[in-house]
Amino acid sequence: MRIPTTSCLCPFLVCLCFIQRCSGTGHHVPTKVPSKNQTRLANGETEVHHRPKRGWIWNQFFVLEEHIGPDAQYVGKLHSNSDKGDGSVRYILSGEGAGSIFIIDEVTGDIHATKSLDRERKGHYVLHAQALDRNTQEALEPMSEFIIKVQDINDNAPQFPDGPFVATVPEMSEVGTSVLQVTATDADDPTYGNSARIVYSILQGQPYFSVDPKTGIVRTALPKMDREAKEHYTVVIQAKDMAGQVGGLSGSTTINVTLTDVNDNPPKFPQKNYQLYVPESAQVGKPVGKIKANDEDLGVNADIRYSIVNSEGANMFSISTDRDTKEGIISLRKPLNYERKKTYMLHIEGVNTHVDPRFSYLGAFKDTATLKITVGDVDEAPVFSMDYYILDVYENSPSGTEVGSVTARDPDSRNSPVRYYLDSKEDGVRYFRIDESSGVIRTTQPLDREDIPWHNITVMASEVDNPSLLRHIPVTVQVLDMNDNPPEIATNEEVIVCESSKLDQLIQTVTAVDKDDFANGQRFSFALPSQLPVNPNFTLKDNGGNRDDLYVCSNLTSRFNALKLGLCLFKNSCPF
Repeated sequence: MRIPTTSCLCPFLVCLCFIQRCSGTGHHVPTKVPSKNQTRLANGETEVHHRPKRGWIWNQFFVLEEHIGPDAQYVGKLHSNSDKGDGSVRYILSGEGAGSIFIIDEVTGDIHATKSLDRERKGHYVLHAQALDRNTQEALEPMSEFIIKVQDINDNAPQFPDGPFVATVPEMSEVGTSVLQVTATDADDPTYGNSARIVYSILQGQPYFSVDPKTGIVRTALPKMDREAKEHYTVVIQAKDMAGQVGGLSGSTTINVTLTDVNDNPPKFPQKNYQLYVPESAQVGKPVGKIKANDEDLGVNADIRYSIVNSEGANMFSISTDRDTKEGIISLRKPLNYERKKTYMLHIEGVNTHVDPRFSYLGAFKDTATLKITVGDVDEAPVFSMDYYILDVYENSPSGTEVGSVTARDPDSRNSPVRYYLDSKEDGVRYFRIDESSGVIRTTQPLDREDIPWHNITVMASEVDNPSLLRHIPVTVQVLDMNDNPPEIATNEEVIVCESSKLDQLIQTVTAVDKDDFANGQRFSFALPSQLPVNPNFTLKDNGGNRDDLYVCSNLTSRFNALKLGLCLFKNSCPF
């Protein structure tokens, strides 16, 4: 064999690489292809061209992962062109896994993997090779580095690391509405073959949902899915590698899909006609009954506003919505009277407060019903003809004088007789009494207007058949005035007059008062009484009211040490 001299390769056969693929497990030594430093001869042999400087070039080795055969897996062969086949060359392997995972035949240079490898744990190993002279232990070649790459096989199924999933989509959504995107992962090598090429499909959930085989986007597949018919769905999505081909590995996940509510159902009264009994004694402003329209929607989509649409019902009753129960609460606006009106008809309407215009084609989102209210007869207390009474009587009238009367009647249809009483707890019973049958009020003693001008009493009325039912009414009695009090001089003081007082000088003003009412007093006449001696020194001037002036008529001298002057006081006129 001749060895030519070239500038790129050493005088050794570098290595024989064996690549074992997934299609078989046999050991194959590839046909030697002459490199740039070799020449193929006519007889099939190659002639090596030697160069003074030697070296070797390493190619990459491959080993299949997960090898489970009975024998060690053949990886490849190292060979130097210095090896004459006489065992004088010793091959040495070092680096990652050398001696434990990878072993080399020191004579032949064959490399084997003694353990099953997992590419997902470690994808390649970096090793170093040496060729030594077995006798001298001298290196025939410099140490060189090469890589053994673990070749992937499809040994990992796709997984959904985030599953299972929960998703929502509005009911009545259009076909193709996106629900959720799922993503599966595959630990196999995505750069080699189809081991990590995933295709999605739906295993459960058809015909309601579909999945995009490439993106994993789940969409609605049926139109107008109704939450009220079916609310929850279980969708199972499968991810299969090898592009979905037969033999590929698969994994699955579950999506729990819930249809959320939209307002696609109007309120509906279970029946069109209702009846309600309300006693006439029901209190104004208090609830007397309730009515409810059903709505299959949820939350605000089921909110209902009730109203009474006819005037007959709206004048007497009101209706409001209970926020918790969605019921219409009917309350009384005015007092009921069985004797006047025994029945009322209420036309009640229930309307959704939040309407979705997308579903306007379904019609008006409201419903109506008729409620007949029957007024119940209740035994009521007597009713007075007036809300209060004001009576009057003259003072000093004798006992038993009639002051006035009150009238009450049984408002019920049987018209039971009524009895009258005075409230014994009040002070007015000392001055008045009442006839229990007629309601006539009389005095029990003469009254004095100047003592008590007004009396307040309370009259009670009850039915003979049911004395426990009482009605109270206030009665005010005014005591009218009589002219039974004489006028009185307001002051009784001495008047001092100087002896030097001048003629017609005012020395005193005399005033009078009267306890009687203004109509019977307050206008008086003053005069000097005729039965007393006339005193020429004084005169009295009538002012035409309740006071007069006293004047000096002549000059006084000191001999009049004291003068006594009598006055006559008359109410309204003077007899002199």
